[in-house]
Amino acid sequence: MRTFLCLGLLLALGLSHGQTADFHSAVKPVLQKTCSPCHNERNPSGSVNIAPFTEPSSVAAYRDEWERILNKIRSGEMPPKGFPRPEQARIDALLAYVQREFESADARIAPDPGRVTARRLNRAEYTNTIRDLLGVEFRADQDFPTDDSGHGFDNIGDVLTISPLLMEKYLSAAEKIAARALGLDPLPKKPIEFELHLKDKKIRRVAPSLIEASHRVEWDGEYDIEIGLPGERINGAPVQLGFWMDGKLLHTRMAETKPSGLVYFNPYSSERFRLFLPAGEHKFRAGFIDDDFIRTLAPDDLYRDKKNKFLNMIKLVGPFPAKEEPASRKAILICDPQTGPGCVEKILSRLARRAWRRPVTAPEVRKLASFVRLAQADGQPVEQGLQVALTALLVSPHFLFRIERDLYPKDPARTHPVTDLELASRLSYFLWSSLPDEELLRLAEQKRLRAPGILEAQLKRMLADPKSAALAANFAGQWLETRNLTSVKPDPKKFPEWTPELRDAMQEETRLFFEAVLRDNLPIRTFLNADFTFLNNTLAKHYGIPGVEGPDFRRVTLSPRTRRGGVLTQASVLTVSSYPTRTSPVIRGKFILQNIFGAPPPPPPPDVPLLDEDQVGSRGPLRNQLEQHRSNAMCASCHNRMDTLGFALENYDATGKWRDQDSGFLIDASGVLPNGRHFANPADLKHVLASDMGEFSRNLTEKMLTYALGRGLERFDRKTVAAIRTRLEADDFRFQSLIWEVVRSLPFQNRRAEFAKEEVAKK
Repeated sequence: MRTFLCLGLLLALGLSHGQTADFHSAVKPVLQKTCSPCHNERNPSGSVNIAPFTEPSSVAAYRDEWERILNKIRSGEMPPKGFPRPEQARIDALLAYVQREFESADARIAPDPGRVTARRLNRAEYTNTIRDLLGVEFRADQDFPTDDSGHGFDNIGDVLTISPLLMEKYLSAAEKIAARALGLDPLPKKPIEFELHLKDKKIRRVAPSLIEASHRVEWDGEYDIEIGLPGERINGAPVQLGFWMDGKLLHTRMAETKPSGLVYFNPYSSERFRLFLPAGEHKFRAGFIDDDFIRTLAPDDLYRDKKNKFLNMIKLVGPFPAKEEPASRKAILICDPQTGPGCVEKILSRLARRAWRRPVTAPEVRKLASFVRLAQADGQPVEQGLQVALTALLVSPHFLFRIERDLYPKDPARTHPVTDLELASRLSYFLWSSLPDEELLRLAEQKRLRAPGILEAQLKRMLADPKSAALAANFAGQWLETRNLTSVKPDPKKFPEWTPELRDAMQEETRLFFEAVLRDNLPIRTFLNADFTFLNNTLAKHYGIPGVEGPDFRRVTLSPRTRRGGVLTQASVLTVSSYPTRTSPVIRGKFILQNIFGAPPPPPPPDVPLLDEDQVGSRGPLRNQLEQHRSNAMCASCHNRMDTLGFALENYDATGKWRDQDSGFLIDASGVLPNGRHFANPADLKHVLASDMGEFSRNLTEKMLTYALGRGLERFDRKTVAAIRTRLEADDFRFQSLIWEVVRSLPFQNRRAEFAKEEVAKK
């Protein structure tokens, strides 16, 4: 009877008698002999007790834990260095057995696309959607609260809540956007002068030839811009003056550095020009481009009238009416609304169809048109009524949320494809962080999006469109954490070369690099070992790479002596993974484990002492001081791998600049990974990482699928991830293949209803 009960239990778990025998011969002896001495009930090193894993049923019962065990064994972290290690044949047999059981268990799981909560547009999506719908530049990141993040991204439906405060922000923004789009935002009767001056501390000097100020522009319009240029230079050679808004260079001109004629004895001059500026909070910057003269001056001479020409003021005068009516107004008023209700409904029907990403019904259009009738009944012109109707359209849940319908809301066991219209929105917000364009929307309305060859053709078209830059800004910016550059503040005393220009150049390098890998359909290993990057003169000087002149970025082929190539040696990544005052091998090692391998280390124990910052670099290399973290066996299990990876990048300082020494001590960037592979320098490490795409391709697949779906991955998604990785490997890990496989995957194309709470507990 007991034998039958055991067999019944094994069958219920999907384990045959032969499989059980394999477990007892291939797995259990290794666990008991190698793992149990350190991971037992009395001494659970790393909070791991191996006893529950010594039975065949544990492979199914503790899947997540077993996957972590396998990762530790594959990477060579377990058993730790210095402990007896089983023969490789025994390790291979254990890995093969457990992996085989995983695959068998996954094969028995019924296909499940999961479901995505109705998703509110996040700030980036709102900004891009307004831009593409109305042609209005609106910075949601300045007006709306920061979006919550989940699973590493801020487009996850479950965390994108909406508060009363945010709803008020939406209403206020919609009113302003509607007025700007229709050109109904009245300008002041007289131009207003805004002077931002160093003496009033409204401007800060961020470099000898560079000033910066934040200022809110209240109206769209043209503005006269004046840059104050006191002083005169001995050599008097003209220099190129640049004016930036939000990091984008808007205007350049050659400026005289030595006054001439009657003003020669008045060493104060200025440069004036007129530009169109959109309403909103902006960061303005003015400075000399490629100004080599200041390098010849002593610090005390930088701001002397008879030694140097420098900058001290930005003045804005305006707004002045634009010479032409806004392009947004022309695009909205496709007919003359003065001609009657028919034109009004035509305008609103077209706007609502685009804004709501679907065809609209006649009752919906009539409801929007009623706002126009109410405004006219109140004595307001028809265009004012259109503004009210557009405001209502923009605060509608149909605009603010991406809503998908469940065909079988009471039966979560039944799955179904999302509609073509829902698929179009999934595709456009994945690749563009914006609404579908006319071509994509029309194909979806005709239900042709899934016709043979259509979806793949649309994918290629959309990736070639400049709007796919959103994938670099929003996916890569969060995957590689380069979004955090805006809040990083390296110590100016230790890193005097740090400027806003350098920060922006770092961010631009990574963005352009990601776009190149995407658009050229390069293998994803290029992220680790590329032989090219994108530089302008600012970043090239920081890297010590000669021959790059001017502020414009260009593709640069890298030689081995540049010590660059791939995201791990880009200054953006190196800076966000450092402290303000110094590098951190621990943070950089964690960055690689978390963002490249998808294997973040557990949080450190609460009683681990911090480094004494006053002693860092004063008693030998930082590498020696961090050895204390590995003196404890419990800490060593994480730090042996994490610190080793981080030390490989120690030649790059906290702003990503190459150095051979730190605090007078030679830097040792060599190391041995837990799997026994050696490296001598960062180039060696990149070669080691790029030679095995297993962990990296899995991690990038999971992150891309998470971002595309707007939800965290579940156990039932493992089969999808494995299938994508298999097809990705067959195409040499090319990046567009990854995106295509995500788009054609079961969870991207399908959905189901929500499980009841009791069903969720069972799953």
